[in-house]
Amino acid sequence: MKLEINPKAKALIFDLDGTLSDSLPVHIASWHVVCEKLHCTFDEHILIEMTGMPTISFAQRIKQENNLLVDVQEIVVMKQQEFWRNINHIKPHDAVINLMKSAYGKIPMAVGTGASRQSAMLQMKELMIDHFFDVIVTADDVDSHKPEPDTFLKCAQMLNVEPQYCQVFEDGELGMLAAQTAGMLLTDVRPFVTDPFAVV
Repeated sequence: MKLEINPKAKALIFDLDGTLSDSLPVHIASWHVVCEKLHCTFDEHILIEMTGMPTISFAQRIKQENNLLVDVQEIVVMKQQEFWRNINHIKPHDAVINLMKSAYGKIPMAVGTGASRQSAMLQMKELMIDHFFDVIVTADDVDSHKPEPDTFLKCAQMLNVEPQYCQVFEDGELGMLAAQTAGMLLTDVRPFVTDPFAVV
């Protein structure tokens, strides 16, 4: 089995975390550090449920589940700073990166991510892929995040390609739902990338 471009695709849209970037182990470690500082527990499995959502959504859930009094925005800042400090530990998902590089210059490409613009750009620069994309849509650019289709629809609009001709590469359930709601061609990259939850 090989990761392929759909013959109907006129544009490619890539999720970032877990798709282009093997960043989940760093996210997990960052949340554990934050929760240790806040004297609470981080349940790693919320990442499976919520992959694709912005950091503030994770922070709100952690605050609620642990009955924390700290402001949710403070949790976001703590998490982002910890993640940015360890950005050098992220790795590329080679199967997805190789397909993206092979398509460069032949078909318009975008990144559609639930990460903040700063987090997205730091990751893409670390992986040296920031120059491959025509469009980058982040959590800062839309009001409604995955599983809503807005992130991917904005990518399609900015690429000037109708949604049904956009192929989305995703690893998250919420992102896949967003792509399907947008009426796009969907490729689940999970069989081609390392699943950090598969290792016990």
